[in-house]
Amino acid sequence: MGSKAKKRVVLPTRPAPPTVEQILEDVRGAPAADPVFTALALEDPPGPSERAEDGEAGREQLYQQSRAYVATNQRLQRAGDGLKAQCEGLQRAGAELQVDVGHVKQVALRGAAAASLG
Repeated sequence: MGSKAKKRVVLPTRPAPPTVEQILEDVRGAPAADPVFTALALEDPPGPSERAEDGEAGREQLYQQSRAYVATNQRLQRAGDGLKAQCEGLQRAGAELQVDVGHVKQVALRGAAAASLG
């Protein structure tokens, strides 16, 4: 079996990349409706007065969010204080309940002891 001789295909050399001037000339020569320019562009870019209104509206929205945050934070602090007071009340009630249970046990033991003696 003989080996087949493969001919090596010689590719042409790559062309040189375009210069900056050539790229700029190509971009300037393209129509404004070229998909390259319109694909990512806003449908209706805002004018200077609209941008100012957007900035003012953004500041107003941020101010309102800040006010809501402060109000919510104050409500949470009051709720936390209320929960702390309720927790302390429950702990006092639990301690009183423990004392009352101890008294009931003592009375029950005395009654059982008296019944066994009598």
